[in-house]
Amino acid sequence: MDTKQSQQKQHPNISARILPSSYESEQAVLGCVLIDEYAPSLVLTELNTSDFMSFAHREIFNAAQHLTNNDKPVDALTVAETLKGMGSLDSIGGIGYLNQLTNLVPSASNLKHYTGIVKKTSILRKLIESANKISDKAYTGDIENNALAFAEAEIFSLAEKLDSSKLKPSSEGLREAISRMEMLFRDPDAARGIPTGFKRLDRILNGFQKSDLVLVAARPGQGKTSIGMNFILNAALNSNRRTDAGNPNPYKCAVFSLEMGASQIAKRMLCARAKVNMKGANSGDLKPDEWKRIYQAKSGLDKAHIYIDDSSLTTPIEILSKCRRLKREKGLDLVMVDYLQLMSSGKNRIESRQQEVAEITRTMKIAAKELDVPIILLSQMSRDIEKRGTKKAVARPQMSDLRESGAIEQDADIILFIHREHDSNDRTVDEVTRSKVELIIAKHRNGETGSIDLKWQGEYTSFVDVDYSPEPPPPSSQNSQFTIHDDNESDIPLSKTENKNIAGVSSANPKKTDNIPPEPSPNQAFAAKTAKELLDVKVPTDDDDIF
Repeated sequence: MDTKQSQQKQHPNISARILPSSYESEQAVLGCVLIDEYAPSLVLTELNTSDFMSFAHREIFNAAQHLTNNDKPVDALTVAETLKGMGSLDSIGGIGYLNQLTNLVPSASNLKHYTGIVKKTSILRKLIESANKISDKAYTGDIENNALAFAEAEIFSLAEKLDSSKLKPSSEGLREAISRMEMLFRDPDAARGIPTGFKRLDRILNGFQKSDLVLVAARPGQGKTSIGMNFILNAALNSNRRTDAGNPNPYKCAVFSLEMGASQIAKRMLCARAKVNMKGANSGDLKPDEWKRIYQAKSGLDKAHIYIDDSSLTTPIEILSKCRRLKREKGLDLVMVDYLQLMSSGKNRIESRQQEVAEITRTMKIAAKELDVPIILLSQMSRDIEKRGTKKAVARPQMSDLRESGAIEQDADIILFIHREHDSNDRTVDEVTRSKVELIIAKHRNGETGSIDLKWQGEYTSFVDVDYSPEPPPPSSQNSQFTIHDDNESDIPLSKTENKNIAGVSSANPKKTDNIPPEPSPNQAFAAKTAKELLDVKVPTDDDDIF
């Protein structure tokens, strides 16, 4: 045991088990409230009734809070009248004790210091209370095998209650906004999130962004799990991210499946990656070349950082606990949960399922913010969508179709609907039509909405982008258009005029500019300057007309 721990053990409060408190600081805070008209507004934003150790001080604080909320002045007389109406004036020591508080401090100049002491001792008492609950849980023998999750939930709940943001001047936000805009001007990819693997979806969402709760909803059998695993695989196998030293830095992904086992998920990943028919994999009827592709896919997936939890009784708090540990030990970039309606909040007192789902989605959004990673939450839709449809066509999904709770719509940052106009087994239409899937972006808190077309590959339980690029013309064609191919963009046909000026090269004489260095792009010229320096921005004064 080191010297510091030894000194702590010898502290008199430990042997006597005295709860941390500062009676004098509580008196000073209340004295400031009674003598300074501006003090109540400050104290009420920093402290709660439970932050006071003394019963009398809690009653006085309650009276002052009541007066402030009703826009009435706070002083010894008004507080005394309020306490008298509450029937607790005598229990706090009467008007005499209130007068004593007003004479205790000459001014409210040190109010922030007194408030800080009261807040600190209150936090320590609440921490001791949580520690006692955790200790009691451990002493019972942990019959439910959830002591660690209980302990983390207690501390997380305490931290959540203590987390209070303050008003900031708009100038801080403006500086951050300008800085971000300059950064994006220099490098448009700087704000790109985790790639989804679908080009058109990435263009709209700019990838999955940190702290976003992404809801993917569909009716049963429409491919929720498949597209969720596509997102996970595409991220985990993406090799574009690098460390500062230039080394590969693959995305780390966690999958929580309440419906399927880890081996089933692994089989889906193998078949999707190897392009092997799931039917053959389930029956063992695989050809030699398919086995070869399976083992090649396994070799690649072994290097991927994908962690699977297939517990059927996982709660949001347990997911958060496991993700905290994973992020601390291995790192974490993306989480998928399959699926919402199979989860329980883990709390016993829930009035309705709608309330429970609201609690789950709220906790998942808090988890995304705390972990600072996007969380993909799969969800079922209600049967109302089937009632709106016809025998020949399925109705397009809408927000009201989200099953069991309107809170889902409020908490999610992005909502994606999987919409199939025709069933994948519908033989009345051709294969192209029945494999077409529309992914609807119904909500995008930080960007535009819309929809993209995907193709369903049922044999591989996978979705792929629909290729709209035209067939390339023969190279000998004189008046042809040709296409720029880019790994991160879809094929873009160019006009004749654009063809003549690609990278400054003339189509008639492509060697003409071989020795001429290319002109620096506007973004490159901007890289070493700020917006104000480059554009010579004139900041208007109060007398200038800015319009």
